[in-house]
Amino acid sequence: MADGGAINRKRWTNLIFCIICMIMIANLQYGWTLFVDPISKAHGWTRAAIQVAFAIFIALETWLTPIEGWIADVVGPKPIIAFGGILVGIGWVINAYADSLTLLYIGAIVGGTGGGAVYATSVGQAVKWFPDRRGLAVGLTAAGYGAGAVLTVIPIRYVIENFGYEAAFLWFGIVQGAVVFVLAWFIRAPQPGELAGAPPAKVSMTTRSHSPKEVLISPVFWLLYIMFVMVSASGLMATAQIAPIAKDFNVGNVVLFGTATTLTVALIVDGICNGGARPLFGWVSDNIGREYTMAIAFGLGAVAYWLLGTLGATPWFFVVFAALIFLTWGEIFSLFPSTCTDTFGPKFATVNLSLLYTAKGTSAFLVPVANMIKHSTGSWHMVFVATAIMNVIVVALALFVLKPMRSRVMASDMGNLAPAT
Repeated sequence: MADGGAINRKRWTNLIFCIICMIMIANLQYGWTLFVDPISKAHGWTRAAIQVAFAIFIALETWLTPIEGWIADVVGPKPIIAFGGILVGIGWVINAYADSLTLLYIGAIVGGTGGGAVYATSVGQAVKWFPDRRGLAVGLTAAGYGAGAVLTVIPIRYVIENFGYEAAFLWFGIVQGAVVFVLAWFIRAPQPGELAGAPPAKVSMTTRSHSPKEVLISPVFWLLYIMFVMVSASGLMATAQIAPIAKDFNVGNVVLFGTATTLTVALIVDGICNGGARPLFGWVSDNIGREYTMAIAFGLGAVAYWLLGTLGATPWFFVVFAALIFLTWGEIFSLFPSTCTDTFGPKFATVNLSLLYTAKGTSAFLVPVANMIKHSTGSWHMVFVATAIMNVIVVALALFVLKPMRSRVMASDMGNLAPAT
């Protein structure tokens, strides 16, 4: 049997490299809000038109991942992550020179394709290397994506204000893409039998691996998909709109302490909460179960949306309740992948969780709808009401529909004669 300490070092080393890659692509999504108003001011494009680029990015970042995930499961993670690193760099370089909405959308297509390759493959490695602590491992990996932008909020704002948003796209795009490309060649998947000595998990898991075809005809998968869309849509609305919302609430440029404005403080705290939520709730779910953790997180999320919409015009309340939204939204990227792999097995984990991850792309097209609702009603109130209701519905689905359905699937797998993989 392989030395446990050596195997542990290998899997943590791979996980750390995956986390760094996720940090490098975080700005593609979470730094986007800093560019919306500067782009609009420079070209006269509407926010809604600019946010179409964000929707395209999210769609391509998610909808192509089943293909990228399948390749990663077959040939390994190295070429896919390296390919992604090249594309994310090129995507932001295109944004730097985009003088038309068409070119901005092309940059979103290129960047989204690369970002999805890096994201899905990195998460796939986490669920494979840590069967005993799947929620925590996926949470740490996803935290790199959720919190990675914290490191560059102030530098990006500085570059935008002093050198223009074009320079920020160009400089950060080249550096981020290069780092991902280099690290890709140090990442690998576990070999068959390499994790035989891993400790047992505390949560229920399937005894066999389901193929992508089996997953796509499973009612559990489509229930998870619907739940993912509902929570992701509410979170993406906040992610993409936080700067415009702060501006419309007249709190964005209010100085809270020193020279730190409400928006700057909110973006930093939001990133920390968004990133921290993923390993936190992942670890909780490893111990008390996936569905109970979903109920806790999304229930708090519903409260958070309501409070931000009601009290967000006060600077410190804006910071606190926006942070609570990010704290109770970001964990979908640890809870759903771990739930998916628990239910359908590890052999095809990357492609299966990538199929589920396309729900994020579906939800992205609701982001411009938030602007339309705000424009038609004159305020963000109805947007926050809708997002709160969606979170409450997901809580009910997790406890009263998903939990018994997953139990039946795993009970059926126990009686299946196919060997565990």
